[in-house]
Amino acid sequence: MIDNKISIKGDSVVDIQRGAIGHRATWTGLTYTKARAAGKAEEAEKFIREAIAETGKVQGAEIKCQCEDSQNVTCFADTFLTPNVVKTFEIEFKTKTQDRVDMEFHHCPLLKAWQDLGFDDETCEKLCDIAMDGDRGIAKAMGFEFYLGDTIAHGCNTCQISFFKKA
Repeated sequence: MIDNKISIKGDSVVDIQRGAIGHRATWTGLTYTKARAAGKAEEAEKFIREAIAETGKVQGAEIKCQCEDSQNVTCFADTFLTPNVVKTFEIEFKTKTQDRVDMEFHHCPLLKAWQDLGFDDETCEKLCDIAMDGDRGIAKAMGFEFYLGDTIAHGCNTCQISFFKKA
């Protein structure tokens, strides 16, 4: 059972950001579920994944341009994960060095939107993995590796996400 808890409440900027992210997730979720209902789930998943991955590459290229040292993972993390993003996803940094950043996300506004739409856990987990293609694209654009461990959508307490230099 998915437990997508919220600890940070009443922060107007975080609330606005969560709403915008949730709205984006609503579009994606409804696009996928409408296509699935029409018997076109595989086709829809392919196109949605490609679009999200491309979005990640575009975002990653922008982040790379903003970093003074684009091969410093700390610089990347500080550029990508602004204080508002950290609060929005309730991110806890486990490791943050020039070679690697390991994080646990304690809340996901995308998942909340899918839950609010009444999607079952299996659909939420599928949409979560699709959405992570954006982060995979960001890592690719930066020249980093990406690791996704546990996810809230899979019923875990947190999402475990890492970006790190290629070996």
